[in-house]
Amino acid sequence: MASHIVGYPRMGPKRELKFALESFWDGKSSAQDLQKVAADLRESIWKQMTDAGIKYIPSNTFSYYDQMLDTTAMLGAVPPRYGWNGGEIGFDVYFSMARGNASVPAMEMTKWFDTNYHFIVPELGPEVNFSYASHKAVTEYKEAKALGVDTVPVLIGPVSYLLLSKPAKGVEKTFSLLSLLGKILPIYKEVISELKEAGASWIQFDEPTLVMDLESHKLESFTEAYSELESTLSGLNVLIETYFADIPAEQYKTLTSLKGVTAFGFDLVRGSKTLDLIKGEFPEGKHLFAGVVDGRNIWANDLAASLSTLEALEGVVGKDKLVVSTSCSLLHTAVDLVNETKLDKEIKSWLAFAAQKVVEVNALAKALAGEKDEEFFSANAAALASRKSSPRVTNEAVQKAAAALKGSDHRRATNVSARLDAQQKKLNLPILPTTTIGSFPQTMELRKVRREYKAKKVSEDDYIKAIKEEISKVVKLQEEFDIDVLVHGEPERNDMVEYFGEQLSGFAFSANGWVQSYGSRCVKPPIIYGDVSRPKSMTVFWSALAQSMTSRPMKGMLTGPVTILNWSFVRNDQPRFETCYQIALAIKDEVEDLEKNGITVIQIDEAALREGLPLRKSEQAFYLDWAVHSFRITNCGVHDTTQIHTHMCYSNFNDIIHSIINMDADVITIENSRSDEKLLSVFREGVKYGAGIGPGVYDIHSPRIPSAEEIADRINKMLAVLETNILWVNPDCGLKTRKYSEVKPALKNMVDAAKLLRTQLASAK
Repeated sequence: MASHIVGYPRMGPKRELKFALESFWDGKSSAQDLQKVAADLRESIWKQMTDAGIKYIPSNTFSYYDQMLDTTAMLGAVPPRYGWNGGEIGFDVYFSMARGNASVPAMEMTKWFDTNYHFIVPELGPEVNFSYASHKAVTEYKEAKALGVDTVPVLIGPVSYLLLSKPAKGVEKTFSLLSLLGKILPIYKEVISELKEAGASWIQFDEPTLVMDLESHKLESFTEAYSELESTLSGLNVLIETYFADIPAEQYKTLTSLKGVTAFGFDLVRGSKTLDLIKGEFPEGKHLFAGVVDGRNIWANDLAASLSTLEALEGVVGKDKLVVSTSCSLLHTAVDLVNETKLDKEIKSWLAFAAQKVVEVNALAKALAGEKDEEFFSANAAALASRKSSPRVTNEAVQKAAAALKGSDHRRATNVSARLDAQQKKLNLPILPTTTIGSFPQTMELRKVRREYKAKKVSEDDYIKAIKEEISKVVKLQEEFDIDVLVHGEPERNDMVEYFGEQLSGFAFSANGWVQSYGSRCVKPPIIYGDVSRPKSMTVFWSALAQSMTSRPMKGMLTGPVTILNWSFVRNDQPRFETCYQIALAIKDEVEDLEKNGITVIQIDEAALREGLPLRKSEQAFYLDWAVHSFRITNCGVHDTTQIHTHMCYSNFNDIIHSIINMDADVITIENSRSDEKLLSVFREGVKYGAGIGPGVYDIHSPRIPSAEEIADRINKMLAVLETNILWVNPDCGLKTRKYSEVKPALKNMVDAAKLLRTQLASAK
């Protein structure tokens, strides 16, 4: 019975690793304490898989921060600014690369393919001296072996590592990262030799870039790399794992003819077309690791359907060469359903978190081997049937309203420059108007009030009073700093998606369904199980209250439909765009209610618009079309004098700038300070943008407080490529993770910088 897991979440069922990391970073616990928590977690994961009957159990998928950073450490590719002088890389250098330190900034972080996980981007160039500087892969293999578990060590493949890197500062942008292949392969050889010596019989290379559109020279690098590694790999079984999409035919051909490779892993959940390639031809005598259990969602597997897929594949590759696997690492799903004591019983029966998926993989492997657990399979079939027929899933009125959207493209009646004129008459803002993105620091007291209100320990009246006081404090503070467009600070909100999901129908929430986003940061995605609608207004009470405290414009704050979709676990029984249109209609109701209640500036955040972008070029236009359409649906009914803002978080905008313009918002604020130049280059290259724009003038992800001069300098750079009358001045992102001691001086400096430039611009006139 052959079963395999591509990778497993590291945080622990109750976020044990998160708390251990933060305690260590705060100096409250030692490195030994942190290592002990990590070792206990690894042991419990290996034991769990052993007990479940998994044959190919991964090691080295654990990480203290990120698997790409682990590979950078393994290769000794530490940027010079961290002052590393060789030797085994320890926590100090490792965490400095991840988080920065008092004197130098962190390495850049970006999204791992189209997931919500972020990795630390290697900074490479011709000068890098690679050396074997972290023995983690071997140490973890030996650690498991000492516990009686023979694991499959997992490494990020050399070609994907280079393709996911970037040229370091000062290196030509055109530098070929793949030219470094010859320099990193000797280190891979050392690692492989040590693993062989330690007794490993299998090794897994993750090469997910194989599912991307690749030019032929990039594709040839795979052939080159594995030919070079062939003699070192002899005597080992070698699995190359791909995931997140269909593998294109050309890539499939290259992959399946690689030298010295024993087995190939494919994502058959998101890669249904790959099935046709495998059925067309599969190399004789090789193993197929069939990823039929979804590593990126929380729905129970359709075991009967998976089994028939596997039986068909068995006919192609042979009984003893088929291995049942997950579609990708289970890193991207929640950890264990056992800890969900409050979830509604019916909904819970439709779900499977990582621990349950391990059991599903094994149940499928057993069924293939002729030992089908009939009871398990029939319980699964019953749960699927109840989900199909449940009245909680379908809402006729919502289905009708969403179907009716197809006829129009929902644009506002007048163009953006006419709207901006009408808005300016009403709002009367100075040039370079200042604002913030939405949230203000969430203090311990504030979190406590929310927690106690949720637990019914505080009365509704007391809760409202506490939140009202907090809003009033935030409003006074902004007036004191002379900020032009205010926010209420969002003290009543726990999370920008959860807050709305809790008030919409069709959503369910877990208590411990945490998923790692980056480092120690975890998110708890809502579960969209049914048709979405808005029973009553969600934010009007607080926004209207905040507006009544000031004569300055107060922004209404909403999360956009695409972001709610992309940051949730989405139902898999209808296309994603249908769910998105339903959410858009719910947000549209809210926008119109805010307007009726005197809110004239409304921000609809689409932080995650780009996150949903399909990996393949051929599928991107369709996604961008319905995503941008969903955004326009939310605000197509407001008056010209109502100013619609949107906010976007870091990703490469350059390739989707035309879709961003097509959203037709009045003002867009963009997180940009970690990749300043990238964003401005779009406008330098002559993209005409007529709406308001506010590229972030300082990085809120760092505790550093920028000076007024530094901010003014940044604004000047922006003025070189953007018109004075459309530029806004704002931080990068919301301020909720910062302390007031950091926020106050930074905002004061930001307003001072804007005023300084207004004076300079006026005298220049």
